[in-house]
Amino acid sequence: MKNELIDYKDFLQRISDEIHFFCKDFFPDEFVLTFQIAIKFIFLFFLIYAVAFILKNGINLTFRFFFDKEKYPVMKSVYKAKVTNSVANILALGFGSFAYVSVFYRHPQSKIFLERLIGILLVFVIANMAFRFIKVLQNYYLIQKDYYKIIAINSISQTVKIFGIFIFTVIAICVLLGISGTTVLGSLGAITAVIVLVFRDTILGFVTGIHVATSKNLKVGDWVAIPKYSIEGNIEDIDLLTTKIRNFDKTLSTIPTYDLLTTEIKNMQVMSETNTRRIKKSIVFNIKSFKFLDEELFGELLKINLIHDYLVEKKKEIDQEKANLINADEIINGQQLTNIGTFRKYAMSYLKNNPNIDQNGAMMVRQMEITPQGMPLEIYCFANDSKWEHFEQIQADIFDHLLVASKEFDLEIMQVHKI
Repeated sequence: MKNELIDYKDFLQRISDEIHFFCKDFFPDEFVLTFQIAIKFIFLFFLIYAVAFILKNGINLTFRFFFDKEKYPVMKSVYKAKVTNSVANILALGFGSFAYVSVFYRHPQSKIFLERLIGILLVFVIANMAFRFIKVLQNYYLIQKDYYKIIAINSISQTVKIFGIFIFTVIAICVLLGISGTTVLGSLGAITAVIVLVFRDTILGFVTGIHVATSKNLKVGDWVAIPKYSIEGNIEDIDLLTTKIRNFDKTLSTIPTYDLLTTEIKNMQVMSETNTRRIKKSIVFNIKSFKFLDEELFGELLKINLIHDYLVEKKKEIDQEKANLINADEIINGQQLTNIGTFRKYAMSYLKNNPNIDQNGAMMVRQMEITPQGMPLEIYCFANDSKWEHFEQIQADIFDHLLVASKEFDLEIMQVHKI
């Protein structure tokens, strides 16, 4: 083993000598040293890259052949998270930490620079591997379809990543400057209070920017509403300190960027992307106008095409039931149709036959809780055009029709009269 190590060092030193004398023979004296260091530097990192490439492919091939199966969920999760790539990179940099001594043995002044450079790369690779281990847990529970644990891990992983970035940043600074970790932490402790006080908004904006970029909840161009500020419009710009929103009345509003984390924001861009927008509005009826359908009103409503079949079917059911009832002549005995229930059925049929309503979305006509003003009947559906002016026209047409149509059912709509 020792002889092999000596041979390996001799081999690298011979190549280093070839580069050394090649530059001396073919380049001007004032550029010889520059080209010697540059070419040796390229050669060293080519070696590291080649070793990483060979190890990466070898390890991944082994995992694909032996462990990429359902009976090895842990190994499969490790492979999918690309932890094997990080292991290969660490081994390659370990090789580089020995190889640079032989490649640059004629340039001992480069030793400190190369040591720190490889050390920094090693810190980044180890940090990357640590974060990939979090992904291993996510992949494992995804394979197991344990979605509750996935939610917990996703929450914890964000905190771990923040602390991990801080810790590895401190280590990287120590390696780069060649100082101890206590010196860095001591200095940070002394200036943290001043930094937080002076750059509070900047720090919050920076954190918010990272959150927005990683969560992908908001982006420039999105249509948003912020109830706190009575703002509704499109995001024009998100920078470190302020977010600009162009309101639909063409005015420009700005809010602190950190408010994107602390304030309720409705992102309505999905309505534009799906070209649908929700209609959720009520008509309030006077309860005193509710009644059973008598023969005269039933005959009038039977002429309405949208509920004709419904009325005929319900009439058959009611007649069959009444044939077996005592005191069948009393309207209250057995099933009966009401004007409000029939109108509810009519409103639903009207929505289902309206070409401006998304028939694949949720659709309801429902009674809400009775209030002193009356009983609200809510229309809940989605218009198939999200453009503001078109949406308002669709919504207005629906309620214009239903408000007038309710008179045909002998229903009274409540109004508040000023005295």
